[in-house]
Amino acid sequence: MFSSVDSIVERLGREQYVADRALGTILYLSQALGKPLFLEGEPGVGKTRLAVVLARALDTPLIRLQCYEGLDASTALYEWNYPRQILEIKLQETCGDRSQIARTIFSEEFLIQRPILQALRHPGPRPAVLLIDELDRADEEFEAFLLEVLDEFQVTIPELGTIRAAVKPLVILTSNRTREVHDALKRRCLYHWIDYPDFDKEYAIVKAHLPDIEDDLAAQVCRFVERIRTEEFLKRPGVAETLDWAAALLALNRHALDEEVVEATMGCIFKNQQDILLFRNAVWGDHEKRAEYLRQVKAAMC
Repeated sequence: MFSSVDSIVERLGREQYVADRALGTILYLSQALGKPLFLEGEPGVGKTRLAVVLARALDTPLIRLQCYEGLDASTALYEWNYPRQILEIKLQETCGDRSQIARTIFSEEFLIQRPILQALRHPGPRPAVLLIDELDRADEEFEAFLLEVLDEFQVTIPELGTIRAAVKPLVILTSNRTREVHDALKRRCLYHWIDYPDFDKEYAIVKAHLPDIEDDLAAQVCRFVERIRTEEFLKRPGVAETLDWAAALLALNRHALDEEVVEATMGCIFKNQQDILLFRNAVWGDHEKRAEYLRQVKAAMC
């Protein structure tokens, strides 16, 4: 496990994840205190990727539960293998032995483990990383179910009893804030907000993921995206979009941004038509604004 805040930042950096000291500190405390970490932030800023990289840095399994409306405990925790249970019932009835049917079909042999149960039963020695992704998409009833898991790291299966984690998983919950998550759940977690990175951090991220990109082009891309985020778009581009755009420019063998290439690659930056039209009409279609964007881009050259 991690021995210090610096070791977290350094080991995440080896996996091409640029973490600041604040994030490294909250990750270290989550590990040291054995508490889940609740991450909020705009889409595309690296919340989900943090869990992926953390599991890779620790060389431990990543167990992911993707949340959605209507998600229930059976999907997240466990369910019984009903087809096999029916076959077992018919087999025992054929053999004339009905006395042990209920005990047999509700045994481990017929249990299908879902993500939360898999994480709790991971044998170690290092804990699994349990990612509960986009919790805000799930219903409030599912949040209530999670309270026992996050508080005691245990679950109760009526047919088998209470199952406690031998090695507590590292739990990361993420939210894009499409709705407010209940305070009862937040109280069981440590909290961190991941914001859009500043220019220097985003430049470091681009260079870490795309080492072949020219320094000037990486700087121009980061400055351009930074400027775009000051506009009132429905969905401002996140780090994921910055990386997509930089990779696209690299694939096109471009060495610098110009009006033509910006116009041609807007689909890498914006992911809905309304934002593309807004950019074309209110930003790129405005001669003064376009000139201002290009001036800032040129000023970013190394």
